[in-house]
Amino acid sequence: MQKCISLLASLLFLTSITAFAQSKNGTVKGFVYDKGTGEPLIYTNVLFPGTRYGAQTDLNGYFSISLPAGSYTMITTQVGYDTSTSTINLLPDALITKKLFISNQGLQLKGVEISGRKTEKQTHINVGVTTITPKDIKLLPSSGGEPDVAQFLQVVPGVVFTGDQGGQLYIRGGSPAQTGILLDGVTIFNPFHSIGLFSVFETDAIRNVDVYTAGFNAEYGDRTSAIVDVHTKDGNKNDIAGLVSVSPIMTRALLEGPLVKSKKKNGPGVTFLVSAKKSYLDQTSKSIYGGLGEPFSNGLPYSFTDVYGKVTLSSDNGSKLNLFGFSFTDDAKLLDPQTHVPIADFNWKASGGGGTFVVSPGSSSALIDGKFAYSRYNINFNNYALATPSTSEIDNFEAGLNFTYYLPHYSELKYGLEVSGYHTSLSYNELQNISTTLEQQSTLAGLYMVFRKNFGEKFIIEPSIRFQYYSELSQVSPEPRLGIKYNINDNLRLKFATGLYSQNIVSTKNDVDIVNFFTGFSLSPQQTVNGTNGQPVSSPLQTAYHVSGGIEYDLNRVELNLEPWVKDFTRLIEINRYKLYSTDPDFAAGTGIATGLDLSAKYSYDRIYLWGAAGLQNVNYTNIGSDGKVQTYPAPFDRRFNLNIVGAYTAGKKKDWDLSARFNLGSPFPFTLTQGFYEALTPGAGNNVGSNVNQQNGTLTALYANAINGGRLSWYHRLDVSAKKRFALSKKSSIDLTFSLTNVYDRQNIFYVDRYSNISIFQLPIFPSVNLTWNF
Repeated sequence: MQKCISLLASLLFLTSITAFAQSKNGTVKGFVYDKGTGEPLIYTNVLFPGTRYGAQTDLNGYFSISLPAGSYTMITTQVGYDTSTSTINLLPDALITKKLFISNQGLQLKGVEISGRKTEKQTHINVGVTTITPKDIKLLPSSGGEPDVAQFLQVVPGVVFTGDQGGQLYIRGGSPAQTGILLDGVTIFNPFHSIGLFSVFETDAIRNVDVYTAGFNAEYGDRTSAIVDVHTKDGNKNDIAGLVSVSPIMTRALLEGPLVKSKKKNGPGVTFLVSAKKSYLDQTSKSIYGGLGEPFSNGLPYSFTDVYGKVTLSSDNGSKLNLFGFSFTDDAKLLDPQTHVPIADFNWKASGGGGTFVVSPGSSSALIDGKFAYSRYNINFNNYALATPSTSEIDNFEAGLNFTYYLPHYSELKYGLEVSGYHTSLSYNELQNISTTLEQQSTLAGLYMVFRKNFGEKFIIEPSIRFQYYSELSQVSPEPRLGIKYNINDNLRLKFATGLYSQNIVSTKNDVDIVNFFTGFSLSPQQTVNGTNGQPVSSPLQTAYHVSGGIEYDLNRVELNLEPWVKDFTRLIEINRYKLYSTDPDFAAGTGIATGLDLSAKYSYDRIYLWGAAGLQNVNYTNIGSDGKVQTYPAPFDRRFNLNIVGAYTAGKKKDWDLSARFNLGSPFPFTLTQGFYEALTPGAGNNVGSNVNQQNGTLTALYANAINGGRLSWYHRLDVSAKKRFALSKKSSIDLTFSLTNVYDRQNIFYVDRYSNISIFQLPIFPSVNLTWNF
């Protein structure tokens, strides 16, 4: 390990020194914006025709290009926008700053479109990376007529979703707690509502979502499986704009515009963006859908409220400050479908706020950005068969500072520092109805460096390293990572990524629960934790090792991507599922190995969009079973086969009809079988050793099969369709009318199984909905 870290550190140092050894070059830097709204345009090509020099804008719309002195023509291209052209006269060691504005035209040369898509593939590693935009999200058939990123994430290769209601996200063998989900740099601990068709993120407030399913570089830390990074857009600089949407599920609204308007169009100023959505399915489902039978006849008891607000202060040179705040709440009850009596309920709330900033120094081509934020999350779950409810609370602060240098030929150097602090409070019930309470706090510090070097047009290497410090453990975790890509030709590319990862977040998810709604959080235990050999582990920190690769092939207009992957969870810290006495340890250490193969194909041309993703995976954990012996068993989210097929077509002479369909097929999830039940008695209750157990009412307790997750639920499959008609009211105003049908052939997919009553609750039956959205 030490040799590996030393080698990678030396490689980073030598390549970064080489990268800065540029002589007699000048630099052109700047930002690219949407001319109509002033919104920064991401992944936009800035090119110098006739040369090998160019760049793509980052998440801030920023670019920086170093090239020899001379006269050049510079063009800016983005799919769906016009092409901006300007002349540059560059002197040696000169720095030219440009602000470029391009208009949304919807028309562009096909050759430019193809070039724009390929630039990203040919200049970035992109192993296990999917970038999602609001346009992508709206291509899918939207359940309830409401497009949401939660629905699009389900079709990302390697992602397993547990379904409509209470849906959880499992990415390439990792549990939800092993996936870091960020909103403007703030960690969101539970982004999916109890009716899992919807997330806390407002689709029309999103700029983009980056999903890293494996092998991500050292920019991200404290997670051992995956990252979902959500960025919101800035408010409209020039006009008041927004939307109002109404459906039987929810009402949502978004409003944006200038608070302090600039004297010139797209100049410096202050903008705002506010979004809110409120679900009232618990009130409408019975009256509107009661005639469809269960579960609508007694109403669907799910409700949520999400509010997000953002203020952006921007300067004339592209620097800006974003201040934001959010509040997300969710409430649900689980009802017996025969008696309509509640058998469990849960609710959670997430709130917080903070800021991000971007600084573009006038005398440097570097970009400086940072964040500071505070958030809190708490959840309560009450299973009426257990004596006491389970509760969890986590609050944290986060701060970070990053420096980015954009080098010739799409190369880049980035380094930064992050500091965060956590406080967790957890109270939960064990399988034997034993209550455990834990309270912990920790401060984390991360230092990272990432370097990407493009050698000509063929070879790309991206070494990176992260040092993570966990104060509660007094432990430093060095984590080297590496990405490589080789462009065989313009249409065929090979890629590879590997790395070490760690985290100190521990979840209460239990492998023997059939379906688990309660996700409580704790930090790595400071008490002794034993491994499967009965001996204390060297560290209570969770660790993993990733190896992933891939082949990208562009066949005419079809984009193919094949990615095999392996995640070796070398240390998994879990709640001790077999705690019998209060003196037993609260945690146990095991291991896990996840392997998989994902294939995706995309076709997009003119009015047709087709997307297919198929995945094979095998996720096994090793830990101590109820018989005290070591077991290797499938993880509760071990879906061996997953298939998603999406089709969309734009119809009508004015292209004002959008038709779409999605089919999902998934193999059965595993679960631990029940052998029987017994009455657990407490002879010493009330400190009375002589209590009469013959007259005592004990607690009903399940007796589990020795084989963990030895059973399998049923196959999951579902077809959704939708049709949207757009009515133009004016140049800037329109109405969208959407009809959607969820679960077209009324498949009964498992939602929740209560082990004690053997009651099964299914996910949504056939579910028609109409949505009306006014865009202005």
